Amino acid sequence: MAIATTKPSALVAASKPALGQASGSTGRAILLMIASLAFFALMDALVKDFGSRYSTLQIVFFRSFFAFVPLAYLLYRTGWVNAVKINSYSGHALRTLVGVAAMFCFFYAFAHMPLADVVAISFAAPIFVVALSVPLLGEKVGPRRWIAVLIGFGGVIVMVDPGAGMLNPVAVIALIGTIFFALAMIVLRKLGRTETGASVVFSFTLVCTLASGMALPFVWTTPSLLDFAGLIAIGLLGGTGQILMTYAFKYGDVAVVAPFEYTAILWATLLGFIFWGDIPGLNIWIGAAIVMLSGLFILFREANLKLPRGRARRLQTKR
Repeated sequence: MAIATTKPSALVAASKPALGQASGSTGRAILLMIASLAFFALMDALVKDFGSRYSTLQIVFFRSFFAFVPLAYLLYRTGWVNAVKINSYSGHALRTLVGVAAMFCFFYAFAHMPLADVVAISFAAPIFVVALSVPLLGEKVGPRRWIAVLIGFGGVIVMVDPGAGMLNPVAVIALIGTIFFALAMIVLRKLGRTETGASVVFSFTLVCTLASGMALPFVWTTPSLLDFAGLIAIGLLGGTGQILMTYAFKYGDVAVVAPFEYTAILWATLLGFIFWGDIPGLNIWIGAAIVMLSGLFILFREANLKLPRGRARRLQTKR
């Protein structure tokens, strides 16, 4: 959005439109991020609803297969050649493996826990990324980020709420899904050096569809016409949410856009209350607040250190 006014200085005249464009792009990026999380929240609500009647693998298949409909637009815009050009087959295979595992864990947890609880636990992913980047990537993490990681882990413990020495097994599955998601982010950071965003999204969606499709005959439950439409909607919502998130990171700086991912808790809480009467417990709110503050500190600290985290966020597939 350029500022169409006459300036006395050619230098000022050249710089002001860029500032206007940056401001407009940032606002658009934030709106795209919030919209993408709304789409993902609607998808999660459908996953929770269908999780009591259909196998998680069957839901994963519909999520992947019908995501190709909106993703076709993204692939058309970026070029189909970029989508099928793969330089690191092992990297794509590893990213798909941990990505499918994360999706399966999250979808199972959605079916057996309140939406907001699972989303809050998933906020711990950036904390695990920092902790795992040391042994897996050989990165150096300073004392301030380590302190933030330890505080974040404390928030995770508060959310999981290990009462009487016993952990909620479904919460543990959600936590395992979060660890797999963090591993996917680490793999994506390496893939981002050689692979296009289109190829990462295309290969993940394709392999996820094929893998869940092969298991489909063993877990298939014939849906009603209404349920069939809902299962299709899961894929459409997920694919659309992915496109919106991709463009959010394209138009806005990661340090500005990424914090708005935490608005997912608001969508999840709203939908959980409307459809199931779920209200997150005090431990979820307290733990989520601790994790979010830790994550935000890590994000802005890494932005100040100019660490290359942004590429992985641009390539991530959110559930």
